Amino acid sequence: MDNWQAVTALVTFATVIALIMTEWLHLMIAAMLGALLLIFLNIMTLDEAIAYISKSHATLGLFFGVMVMVRAFEPTKIFEYLATQIVILAKGEGKRLLLGVVAITTPICAVLPNATTVMLLAPLIPPMAEELGVNFVPLLILMVFVANSAGLLTLVGDPATFIVGDAINISFTDYLGRMSLGGAIAILVVVVLLPILFPKIWRKKLDNLNQLPHPQINHPRILAVGGVIVALVLIFFVIGETLPVPISPATVALFGAALCLLLTHHSKIDSVHNILRDVDWSTLIFFMSTFVLIGGLEKTGVIGAASGVLAFVLGKNIVIGSLVLIFLIGLLSSVVPNIPLVVAMVPLLKQYVVTVGLAPPEVLSPDFAGQFPVETLPLFYAMMYGATLGGNGTLVGASSNIVAAGIAEQHGKRISFKRFLRYSIPVTVAQLVAVSLFVLVRFLLLR
Repeated sequence: MDNWQAVTALVTFATVIALIMTEWLHLMIAAMLGALLLIFLNIMTLDEAIAYISKSHATLGLFFGVMVMVRAFEPTKIFEYLATQIVILAKGEGKRLLLGVVAITTPICAVLPNATTVMLLAPLIPPMAEELGVNFVPLLILMVFVANSAGLLTLVGDPATFIVGDAINISFTDYLGRMSLGGAIAILVVVVLLPILFPKIWRKKLDNLNQLPHPQINHPRILAVGGVIVALVLIFFVIGETLPVPISPATVALFGAALCLLLTHHSKIDSVHNILRDVDWSTLIFFMSTFVLIGGLEKTGVIGAASGVLAFVLGKNIVIGSLVLIFLIGLLSSVVPNIPLVVAMVPLLKQYVVTVGLAPPEVLSPDFAGQFPVETLPLFYAMMYGATLGGNGTLVGASSNIVAAGIAEQHGKRISFKRFLRYSIPVTVAQLVAVSLFVLVRFLLLR
């Protein structure tokens, strides 16, 4: 590949990130222009760009399906009703509400992808914050932090952990025994920081809960049928891929969306046009554009060259390599959405362990089903922790962050890049330090 193409792909990617960080352009516009520039300059063809997008079709299908399902239930006022009940359960106290967000989000994110959880739960946040008399943006940001952190509790909690785990052939139960404690530590860090990060909400207290509005649920029969659909979708999210004929989460989400559209159309509580109009298309286009930008780096050899640099810098030192990877991948994941980053970094890390002689060349085969050498596993574990927790670093670091930003815009407020950083920097630094100590003790000193 020509050097000018590699340089152009790298500069384009860096420029898009800079435009997003400085907020000169809306993140969707910046990413879309960058992706189209690569096509215009013939660094990749339109067919190649579509192929890179298609590699992540499951992610896009999952997001679209859940967006449609959530929007389909808006006419029932279920989100307003549940928000009021949560505030009442919290007894009108801000600190109880903050801890409640952690408690509700954590177990769901252990079994569902974090962005999916945010799409399901985030509609509760604006009405809940309004009833408590606080800004909903900090609560959305907290939900994102918890969702990204809780994704480490199981192999399927975050796309990044699943991608890396699949690459090294780690089982669901092995993951629980080796990695879940690190996820619990990351959540504990967030809990400890709550009164520091959100002091106004922490001290907020409603004196008279009787003043709360009492929204009524509309169309209860339709909601009951819809509840059955959602319950089945959640069940098949968990068991679908273990069935004799596997059903992917994306397929489940799209089928659920189709049933919800049928339900709302047949009952005439809303129109298909209105529901599809309100889908967060900017978030979907941002992800598609980002996949193309990462594809440009992969096609032009930038990612492959980075493997050689990694081998030169780290050598065969697993201890230093693992700790460096946690912070290096964490930093990269703060500015690059972690799904495409991990997709790009897994082959890079595999090539690295082969290059330095820590693993046989057979591990590079896409069909490799054996076990990686035990001494190399801390490197991959470090990648999981860094990629997942680094997603808390900036607004574009994880898919759930982008989803939350889109939901905030739909409710009339914008999560700026700088505002997100005020919360994210202390959380991300504290979490990366905490899990690096865990990896050092658990996998490197006690092995």
